Amino acid sequence: MAAYSLSEMFDHQIVSAVTSVANQYDLDPAALMAITDVQSGGKVLAVINGRAEPLIKFEWHYFQRRLSPPDRARAGNLCHSWSIAHSDNCEQQISSWALLNRAVEIDAQTALESAFWGVGEILGMHWRWLGFTSVSELADLCRRDVAGQVDLMMRYIDRAGLTGDVRARDWESFARGFNGRAYRKKRYHLKLAAAHGRWTRTVKGVKR
Repeated sequence: MAAYSLSEMFDHQIVSAVTSVANQYDLDPAALMAITDVQSGGKVLAVINGRAEPLIKFEWHYFQRRLSPPDRARAGNLCHSWSIAHSDNCEQQISSWALLNRAVEIDAQTALESAFWGVGEILGMHWRWLGFTSVSELADLCRRDVAGQVDLMMRYIDRAGLTGDVRARDWESFARGFNGRAYRKKRYHLKLAAAHGRWTRTVKGVKR
């Protein structure tokens, strides 16, 4: 594996990508930037084997539960050997991508469905609900570039009926719908409001 690195700030290309997606949905770019900012903490890419990849979270136990018995046993052995070989605090994304790649060798569709993808942390199993023809199409869009990550997140936001909340900058309603009941404990709505205030001063776009 190549050395691991993350973007530590939003450069012009990332702002441009988010603004482009915002315009497609007739949104204030600063509002979508605020969501992207809070969701990512300013980190949207990892370098894995020399390629810029989206951040993922792979749910191994979810993957294993959905396998047929023979593959489940095979996955269990692999997971055991992997945890032993990598008990030295490897960088999280290197480990996550390596584990995903090994899971793909067992059952590609179930593996891709068992990962949370990109800045929006969208679970792969939602591919059909989001209008994709396959989970591979969802993953490919997310892996394409930052705009693909944001596009995937916006597909989820729109499908979940939350685009109106973003347009109105109703951060509490959006936070409840996007993050669930724990949004208040995490102060998610307050973080979004603060981030929107910051980005409003720096991102040019239509403000409604």
